[in-house]
Amino acid sequence: MIDTDPPFRPLSQKPAAVNVERRDDGAILVWSKHEPFAVPANLAAIFRDRSEAHPDRSLLFERKPGHGEWTGVTWGEARATADSIAQWLIDHGFGQDDPVMVISGNSLEHGLLMLGCYTAGVPIAPVSAAYSLMSQDHEKLLHCFRKIGAKVIFAKEGSLHAKALERLLAEDPELTIVTCDGGPEQALDFTQICAVQPSGAVDGRVASINAATVGKYLFTSGSTGMPKCVPPTHGMMTTLIAGQEGLSSEPREDREPPVTLEWMPWSHISGGNVFFNGHLWSGGTMYLDAGKPLPGMFETTIRNLYEVSPTGFGSAPVAFAMLADAMESDKQLRASFFNKVQSLGYGGATLSDDLYGRLQALAIAETGKRIPITTMYGATETQGITMVHWEVDRVGLIGLPMPGTTLKLVPNGPKMEVRVKGPSVTKGYKDDPEKNAEAFDEEGFYKLGDAARFLDDDHPEKGLEFDGRVTEDFKLSTGTWVSVGTLRPEIVSACSPLIHDCVIAGQDREFVSVLAWPSPAAAQKYIGEKGPQGLTDLLGDIAAKLAAFNGGAGGSSRRIGKVMLLTDPPSLDAGEITDKGYINQAAVLSLRANAIEALYSERRAPLVLEIA
Repeated sequence: MIDTDPPFRPLSQKPAAVNVERRDDGAILVWSKHEPFAVPANLAAIFRDRSEAHPDRSLLFERKPGHGEWTGVTWGEARATADSIAQWLIDHGFGQDDPVMVISGNSLEHGLLMLGCYTAGVPIAPVSAAYSLMSQDHEKLLHCFRKIGAKVIFAKEGSLHAKALERLLAEDPELTIVTCDGGPEQALDFTQICAVQPSGAVDGRVASINAATVGKYLFTSGSTGMPKCVPPTHGMMTTLIAGQEGLSSEPREDREPPVTLEWMPWSHISGGNVFFNGHLWSGGTMYLDAGKPLPGMFETTIRNLYEVSPTGFGSAPVAFAMLADAMESDKQLRASFFNKVQSLGYGGATLSDDLYGRLQALAIAETGKRIPITTMYGATETQGITMVHWEVDRVGLIGLPMPGTTLKLVPNGPKMEVRVKGPSVTKGYKDDPEKNAEAFDEEGFYKLGDAARFLDDDHPEKGLEFDGRVTEDFKLSTGTWVSVGTLRPEIVSACSPLIHDCVIAGQDREFVSVLAWPSPAAAQKYIGEKGPQGLTDLLGDIAAKLAAFNGGAGGSSRRIGKVMLLTDPPSLDAGEITDKGYINQAAVLSLRANAIEALYSERRAPLVLEIA
């Protein structure tokens, strides 16, 4: 942590304030004292209002290939294109039962198509690009397609997605394929649907969209089976906006329009709903980042940050670790990044104390002030349900419920399981009564499978902290429970800056072990200085840090017995890492069973050390 205590940059949010009801059965209900803001019932109305208010303001930009110049559209240009796309959809008879599925990643065209679908009241279904580009059998892609019965498929690069499109056309030869590069042969060019002349039918379609109109189909990660289909309605998505706006301490009109650099895939709730839809409400400018928090790809993000000074920046903890590594040796990058930024947001995993301190030290060096570092917590099924909306000098909190949302904490073994109900929460998965029966309790609360606890039971307004996933926790052979979700960030912090992430092993074993990925900066330094021997020395230094951690760890549930250094990165295709950059603990342990056996073998294995 940092030694100084300068003030934070102002955070224009209301103070923490909650109602708490403690039931006789041990369950606890928690809801915000703040009221949600009143917003229109559909996203199309929000988008149209903003485009009329500031038609000449920049909305959405991306780089031309090869890190070329930025190209994009203003709000007025986006409105005209969205109306044309909506008219094309109407002309072809597409409505609520005729979804448009997007199999390519974020792009300018993808964004315009999303706005056109919103305008026409046609559900858009962005799926992970990995399902078509990295999969060999395309089974997850086909599952998603069959689940929603898509009528239109969009792939920006038809040639790149040729195999996937071939599989989809084999399923339905009548499919309409839209691309930007002319392939396959029967595909429509995206410019064709953007050239249709809108009529009064578009206004009529917008007027017909209500809170119950399905706006999207989103799919869960499918890490333990085929992805489940969640149908966010316009009401669910605008409710999220209403909750966020209900926490703001100043009117939207008085706030500086945000400028953001976004890489989070629109096939996920954070990128597609929190950030994209949030921009529709705020009237800001979004630059699309082709980088990802992966070795060899984050360099693109860094190059973009030289030119785009965001007002806010949200990403996975691994991205912030890479960003801190870069800014600590690059004052130009640091100056550009902190020029306008008012807050940082992380999600998907807990930010380590060490990384928090590094980020604040960088902020202070550049601005003389600390930067509020906050988080929002939720899931595909729930959207954002809690938020840290006050200045807090710590990490690990998930915040307090958004206005309009009720949390229920239910005793589950030694922990309190999180459940949620509210207008932003799905009513159920599409055509999946068995999964729906499992997902909700008798009061209609959705069961997230996570655990949380109050930071201070006597002062619930201090917030809830994440207490791990109930499904990830395991018992040692002694019967002792190991809290994976809380131990992982502590290990990453203890080993900083040598590792950037890890997974925890030890189910039914005598002790806890760690599989760790070295940080790219550390690996480069050690190998550059010592060659192949550098990895062995790096492992030794990691082991020394873990030994120090063990000195204050306490019981067997927190003491680390062995560590293995992983030199091959987590696989996106295999599901070890999501396309948001988060580590999938369960997938890694399943796919690396041989590594687990090596960890616990009595034989000495390469890049494995026992911890003192």
